[in-house]
Amino acid sequence: MSDANPGPGGFGPPTPPSQPPSGGYAYPQAGQQSGPGYGYPNPGPSYPAAPPVGYPQAHGYGMPPQPSNGLGTTGLVLGIIGVVCSVTFFLWFFGVILGILAIIFGAIGRGKANRGEATNKGAATAGLVCGIVATVILPLLGLLLFASVMSMA
Repeated sequence: MSDANPGPGGFGPPTPPSQPPSGGYAYPQAGQQSGPGYGYPNPGPSYPAAPPVGYPQAHGYGMPPQPSNGLGTTGLVLGIIGVVCSVTFFLWFFGVILGILAIIFGAIGRGKANRGEATNKGAATAGLVCGIVATVILPLLGLLLFASVMSMA
């Protein structure tokens, strides 16, 4: 093998060129980092990104809005907690308050489900029923139980 530019004495690595070749890229010398990454040449000029391929989306055909199920779910949770608190003798006051809130949230959640804005009509109805039970029926039964115990004494 013969090199075009052998080193001194006719052997060894070739001497580095004084100017870059006609392509405009200066080749790195031995032991020298080439370009931004190790072992890779410089990337060259950067061009702007190509425009996206495909059809533009027509106006009015976007994703449908997500259902807002928060009020019905809140009514259900408050109704369940309200029933548990109403059954407990010393927490009945909190049960009545949570039951009233469950009635409000359950009714609003049912209205949204009827209009198609929510998908959890069953949970909203269950919250409404639990709120009514926690607010009206359980305190009324507790009052009747208390009155019957006091009448026997």
